[in-house]
Amino acid sequence: MKRKFARIGLTSVGVALLAMFAPAIRVGSAAPQDKSAATAEVKIDNFSFGPTALTVPVGTTVTWTNRDDIPHTVVSTDGAFKSKALDTDDKFSFVFTKPGTYPYFCSIHPKMTGTVVVQ
Repeated sequence: MKRKFARIGLTSVGVALLAMFAPAIRVGSAAPQDKSAATAEVKIDNFSFGPTALTVPVGTTVTWTNRDDIPHTVVSTDGAFKSKALDTDDKFSFVFTKPGTYPYFCSIHPKMTGTVVVQ
């Protein structure tokens, strides 16, 4: 009878240890990272885009999040992208598939400007 309890106890310890270290255990080789899955964020706050200038690789998804209490838009000067009016905590995303410089502004507050440089 003692042997049965000892086996159960050791099994429980083994399961507990496995659960603790499972996130650190890797099986096989790591898959190469997909460069097209790159992301970047721009915060809209206090009537400004932050960062004002952003440099990203081709294939990057840039997401703008409005942290202001009033609506803003994100509109590229060349027509490549245009958001709807973003209320507080609304987001707008765009995937940059071609290299270039993409200046943008808020159509409601045109003095708000920013630039995304895609390399």
